[in-house]
Amino acid sequence: MITNRMGSFGLIAGGLIAGLSLTATQGCDPGDLAEQCGLTCDEEAFLNGKFAVSGIAEVDAFFSATLDVSGAINATALDIEAELKGLYALVGVEAAADFKAAFDAKVSAFIDGGIEIKAEPARCEASLDVTAKAAAECDVMAKPGSVEVSCSGACEVDVNAQADCRAAGGLTCKGTAPDFKCSGSCTGGCDLTAAAACDGTCRGQCNGMDFEGRCDGMCQGQCELSAGGSCNGSCTGTCEYDPGELDCQAGAEVRCSATADAKVECKGGCDGKATPPEVSAECEATVEAKAEASVQCYPPSLDVQFRFAAGIDANGQVEFKAFISNFKLRYAALLAAVKRAQGLIDVTAKLGGAGVAAVNGAAGELKASGDLKASIGAACAIKLLPQAGNLITESAGKLKTQLDAAVSVTGSLTGG
Repeated sequence: MITNRMGSFGLIAGGLIAGLSLTATQGCDPGDLAEQCGLTCDEEAFLNGKFAVSGIAEVDAFFSATLDVSGAINATALDIEAELKGLYALVGVEAAADFKAAFDAKVSAFIDGGIEIKAEPARCEASLDVTAKAAAECDVMAKPGSVEVSCSGACEVDVNAQADCRAAGGLTCKGTAPDFKCSGSCTGGCDLTAAAACDGTCRGQCNGMDFEGRCDGMCQGQCELSAGGSCNGSCTGTCEYDPGELDCQAGAEVRCSATADAKVECKGGCDGKATPPEVSAECEATVEAKAEASVQCYPPSLDVQFRFAAGIDANGQVEFKAFISNFKLRYAALLAAVKRAQGLIDVTAKLGGAGVAAVNGAAGELKASGDLKASIGAACAIKLLPQAGNLITESAGKLKTQLDAAVSVTGSLTGG
């Protein structure tokens, strides 16, 4: 079930603006002295896409994260809108409220017994490199190249790390199963030389009769497991399995879901959450936001099961299969975009409070230090905080509109 958690966005602008009252006595008004020294604020800087507004690392990192997150929000809103329009066009409607009835009418003309849609969760990959860089840029105590980022999830690791990962209980292999016998989850083709249950699309015979579609009995031939599942025959697709005490076969992808305990270095991204080492309190939400803004989500595998109605000729079957093929592409992409949106929603709610804390903390310390340049930089940042709040809030509004429609569509198809 997809839940709507957009309510937290409304707090961001208010939190940022409310934070200004805390800094009223901390800012400075140097007047002519600042102008004589060439120390003035560019109040259009942030609106023009510049994040280096203060010269203070933890403060400017917040503005940089705000730009990154708002950009990711806008892009995700557009992705959702594009996939919704594509789905609407398939069934001839223009709004989410009309989608389910039109979809049911479309499929009922071709099939009996309804349609079943199964989907794996969308896979989202966090960049370990982006997280490390964000931590180093925000926290001056962290040195680039020395920031270690762990993966709270699963990631691909080097073949030489299998022993460490196995000891932590998190080793899996992904590829061709040994002798095509998959003890885990098979995705793709499963050849059934003997009749067996098929939790996918049966192509061959169902209960002894030529058949293609969802088989409620015993399937013989090929079982297409688009969304993954158990295979009681030969898995000719991709198998993800636990190798036990053995290593993965040559050529298989070695995956580890226990990297935090096993201290195994990931190759590339993390299917889960990239967790940086401890950084200053002012930088925690900023680093998390920049990491989330760089996350990539990928369409999940879909399995759409159905049985053609009696009397549907070859041309009708071809027409419906083309419809289902287009539907799967659009719907899978929509699920990925919704997953992306949920991550952005969660992290944005934390960004406003952290930004205020960073600016307030830096302004107080620098005012006491007597460093005129730094004090003016902090004061400039304070002036630009409302702009940051407005940017996020406006972007969030666009995302909310599209996400509400997406929730309506996906909920109507899954009953969630």
